[in-house]
Amino acid sequence: MATSKTRTTALTIGGTLLAIGAAAVSVLLFGRRPNGEHTAPDLALDTPRPGPDDRAPEAFRPDPTAIPTAAERDSLRPATGHAPGFAADRGTTVQEPVGA
Repeated sequence: MATSKTRTTALTIGGTLLAIGAAAVSVLLFGRRPNGEHTAPDLALDTPRPGPDDRAPEAFRPDPTAIPTAAERDSLRPATGHAPGFAADRGTTVQEPVGA
């Protein structure tokens, strides 16, 4: 019967070889399969980069003469009041009554 050290070494080597084999099989099976995502042709390395004089297409340019609606104006208003925190000051927590 093998000693405990020899058995442990054999199990370690066997487990390592099994893990390496499983990794190799997974790379061979799944490494070359397309992942379903589409490439962005405008971000490819061989496409020319826009210069400082290039503008966005007309459909994507904001209208500088547009007047914002009241809802848009309100959404751009700066926040006022206290910033929220993780811990409230002592005595400022609202607790439900026990019988509610």
